[in-house]
Amino acid sequence: MKRPIALSLLLALAGCGAAKQLQPAEGASLPVAPYGAKATPTPAQLLTPTTQQRPQRSDELLKNSEQRRSDEFDLPPN
Repeated sequence: MKRPIALSLLLALAGCGAAKQLQPAEGASLPVAPYGAKATPTPAQLLTPTTQQRPQRSDELLKNSEQRRSDEFDLPPN
């Protein structure tokens, strides 16, 4: 009894994915343009993350062992 229920739940969950472009609900419109924007963004623009939302990694990984240079500000406590 548990197996058919689990199978039907998995099939129902698999059918929940959207297979077409996102559109506003029937009778609704896109949000108004943000303050200072000249035009209302399209759905694709709203779904594309900016560099602030998904920053790129900017540091280079250490590939070779290297001696650290001395730090003149690394002083013992007084």
